[in-house]
Amino acid sequence: MIKRTTTWLCLGAATLITTGAAVVQESLPFPPKPSGSTAGPTIAESTYSPLSAKSHLPEDAPNIVIIMLDDVGPALPHTLGGPITTPTFDELAQEGIAYSRFHNAAMFSPTRAALLTGRNHHRVGNGQIAELANDWDGYTGRIPRTSATVAKVLSDYGYATAAFGKWHNTPANETTAVGPYTNWPTGEAIGFDYFYGFLAGESSQWEPAVVENTNRLDPSLGKEGYHFTEDIADKAVFWMKQVHALTPDRPFMVYWAPGASHGPHHIFKEWADKYKGRFGDGWDELREEIFANQQELGWIPENTDLTARPDSLAAWDDIPEDERAFQLRLMEVFAGYTEHADTQAGRLLDALDEMGVRDNTLIFYVWSDNGSSAEGQNGTISELLSQNGISTEIKDHIKAMNELGGLDVLGSNKADNMYHAG
Repeated sequence: MIKRTTTWLCLGAATLITTGAAVVQESLPFPPKPSGSTAGPTIAESTYSPLSAKSHLPEDAPNIVIIMLDDVGPALPHTLGGPITTPTFDELAQEGIAYSRFHNAAMFSPTRAALLTGRNHHRVGNGQIAELANDWDGYTGRIPRTSATVAKVLSDYGYATAAFGKWHNTPANETTAVGPYTNWPTGEAIGFDYFYGFLAGESSQWEPAVVENTNRLDPSLGKEGYHFTEDIADKAVFWMKQVHALTPDRPFMVYWAPGASHGPHHIFKEWADKYKGRFGDGWDELREEIFANQQELGWIPENTDLTARPDSLAAWDDIPEDERAFQLRLMEVFAGYTEHADTQAGRLLDALDEMGVRDNTLIFYVWSDNGSSAEGQNGTISELLSQNGISTEIKDHIKAMNELGGLDVLGSNKADNMYHAG
């Protein structure tokens, strides 16, 4: 059963914790613990009696895990009637509550800033993506000190906090190796204890530009079979287990936001091969199939009309026969990339089970910061060409692909491919 409601996911977690505390704090941080000791003229005349630490959390305060994928629309996952296998999303939707409405800002940085603060994205300086941060109010790319993130609030209450994956909430000119670090995830303005991921809007999944806290790393160097989504799953599992082992009474909050499934679409060949032939009828037929599935599930009302495909998007029947294999493989690679990301997210849940803490963990799975992307335009082996307005023809993409090794190049480290906007 799909339950319908409107919610703002992350604030629900923060509100539950703060209002459940012994003392509701309207301003943070909490005042420092006073000394219980009395100083005399000498040690012998002094009384040393430290006051016991005061917890600001209720007993058994829950752990919090926020999973958010990138650039995946609601028509994609099997959970919602789509063609892509999503075992983790399926499991959580069956265990908990699935919400059919989520208000995002249609772009990366704004949605992420709103999610992390519970405020309108303009109120927290993120009215635009971080690469376009500027001097206009609401568009500076900097979350002001008057608007604490959920990580900063929970840290003040005693949580251990960590972020993994894509960040995209720091102005681009502040992301060099020398900072300033104030607006980085572990910086004063943001408040995470630990960060492992990339700061920009996208990165290669084979050779990502990774930062650990404030240190630049190249985790793929010399590692055969490296993939960024697997790496951040490894790091998140290790971090949660370490926190639980060393401070078992301390709850943790994890924000796990992989680069998937933003371009470039990079994935191992065997994951893409799972979808061979799945999209052979083209995107118009697929769209009608998904629409019918979602109506049957109750995800969309029975009286909903399927929006007509815009004239600006090519019909599948208009794609020349000699270009179809290219377009289909782009779709297969994307589908495999997305299933892989969902599967890696499941490893976090497995870790919670292994630690025996899953029943005391709030898990929020946000199916994307915004909908599926049209940045690939007519299909591409180099998505930055279209992002930079460089005109190309599909025959040129196919020619370059074939020179590099054929269809198997798509998804590999030789291409930065992305599917057709259709």
